[in-house]
Amino acid sequence: MLGAVYIGLSGLNAYSKGLQTISNNVANLNTPGFKSSSAKFSDLFYSGSPAPADDGSEANQFGEGVSYAHSYINFKQGDVRPSDGQLDLAIQGKGFLVQLNGANKVYSRTGQFSVADDGNIVERTTGNRIALLGANGNLIPASISGKKLSPPQVSTKLTFGDNLSSSGDSHEIANVDVYDASGAKQTLKIHFQNMQATTPGKWKVTVMNSAGTQISEGALMFRNSVPEPGNDSMTVSLQPPGAPLLSLDFDFSQVTNFSSGTTSSMRVANKDGYGSGDLTSTTVDDSGQIVLSYSNGKTATLGYVAMADFEDPQALKQMGQGIYQSDASKAPNIGRSGEQGMGKVSGHSSEASNVDLSGEFGQLIIVQRGFQASSQVISTANDMIQQLFDLKGLK
Repeated sequence: MLGAVYIGLSGLNAYSKGLQTISNNVANLNTPGFKSSSAKFSDLFYSGSPAPADDGSEANQFGEGVSYAHSYINFKQGDVRPSDGQLDLAIQGKGFLVQLNGANKVYSRTGQFSVADDGNIVERTTGNRIALLGANGNLIPASISGKKLSPPQVSTKLTFGDNLSSSGDSHEIANVDVYDASGAKQTLKIHFQNMQATTPGKWKVTVMNSAGTQISEGALMFRNSVPEPGNDSMTVSLQPPGAPLLSLDFDFSQVTNFSSGTTSSMRVANKDGYGSGDLTSTTVDDSGQIVLSYSNGKTATLGYVAMADFEDPQALKQMGQGIYQSDASKAPNIGRSGEQGMGKVSGHSSEASNVDLSGEFGQLIIVQRGFQASSQVISTANDMIQQLFDLKGLK
């Protein structure tokens, strides 16, 4: 009967740990990226005697109760929900985000990342740095250090398009912005005057600065309503204050000269050059690359967010705060979003907990019944022992 007491105690101990697992699941119902665990129980037996029974089976086997064997992590996908953070990441499908904790690699299903003061992109809670895939497939920490400014590019060429009406007297293109070597913006105004009264097909081109001062003059010739080769371009030189001489090539080869009344549609179709730009946002695109956007309209990429996939995710160890750690002997498959069977990284997103509340409450009832039954076994065994003591006292 003492054995029954110990078996009942094993039940109390095992079901207490099962209750702890369920309680932890329920408590993390709203924890981003949390993966619920299922309690696994194991029976205990020992053989009291090695002597075989008549039928050849092992004799005198006695049950020793139950033990809490382990918890099984449920890696089922949680709901992926929109998030306000530019670098809040989640995964649709298999895989883990790779984070760097010093020289150690850790893994997570979701993360709320931001740019630290030193330029490193880190997880806001743990401080781990997000890992990117290097050129040789190695892992490098993500950082925007030295990339907070987009350098300027000097303007060299302006290409014009559409129609300069042969029936019109003049046409003007205002507010044409170009950039010198220092990144400063210079605004030009380009005036076209029809000279057909003296020379059919000829247009006088006058270039002025923002103050209205003429800085260059040239001519544009058309033959059969298209620019005449050799007379379809001009070079404009501009001396910005405090900067080297700016030389601009005006290309009119794509302009036509058909009659369209007094209205011309000629415009600057394309131009190079831009000013410097400040970093305005850091996001992750659909391919899993970290993209830097600047105030001058330019973008740059840091690299692909590194992902990891494990043959046996159950071998991972939960470290808290949504972080998992892997045994060094079980190296993961490293790749990027949407490749090698991995899921897709989703920006502006966070994966919700996958806890099934109704299922947890169902398990709670089962564990509670097991705990009650085990306590009843102890109570019954105690009553029987007490009865023996009472019988002994009667003798």
